[in-house]
Amino acid sequence: MSDMLGASTTELLALAGPMTLFSVSMTATPGPNNMMLTASGANYGFMRTLPHMLGISVGVMVLMGAVATGLGALFQQWPALQQGLKVVGSLYLLWLAWKIASAPPPETVTGKAGGRPLTLVQAAAFQFANPKAWVMAISGVASFTLTGDAFLASAVVVIVIMGIVTLPSIAIWAGFGVALGRLLKTARHWRVFNIVMGSLTAACVIMILS
Repeated sequence: MSDMLGASTTELLALAGPMTLFSVSMTATPGPNNMMLTASGANYGFMRTLPHMLGISVGVMVLMGAVATGLGALFQQWPALQQGLKVVGSLYLLWLAWKIASAPPPETVTGKAGGRPLTLVQAAAFQFANPKAWVMAISGVASFTLTGDAFLASAVVVIVIMGIVTLPSIAIWAGFGVALGRLLKTARHWRVFNIVMGSLTAACVIMILS
């Protein structure tokens, strides 16, 4: 099948190692997704945060597919579109940061429910407003796909590897949040934690605008 698509099995397998390392370095390092997952893991637990994690993985794969089919070239032709996306992404991220910072303590502390984690669809859609996801998508497709007739098969390999690597990488951050949540015993502890996580999420705007 790979030969029919213009790439040999050997060529495709050669992409696996470098693309896996790239995927880990991009998805396991701090960024908007991981800051929000840490806060979500602490506030809602690992299982309730799972749709958020799945949404990120799906959203990243869809975004990379969009870039591979020409969206990245569109931004190169009209840079204003990319700048507009940065502004929209920054505003949305600031809104999410405020939601995190102002979230009430979980019901285990207050005795009453409050808030809910992002859904799969919300998390997937956020990737289109997440500058780090765009960097991953554009650089991943540009750096690891093969040229000519081999492009399609190599693009599929790159997208699948990114999707596979993303979920366990970001799950570490959600698990880290769960562990932190067990250390927070009072409503005041939770307020301070949520404000710190909201502030770190808002700080990602600096990365966007720079």
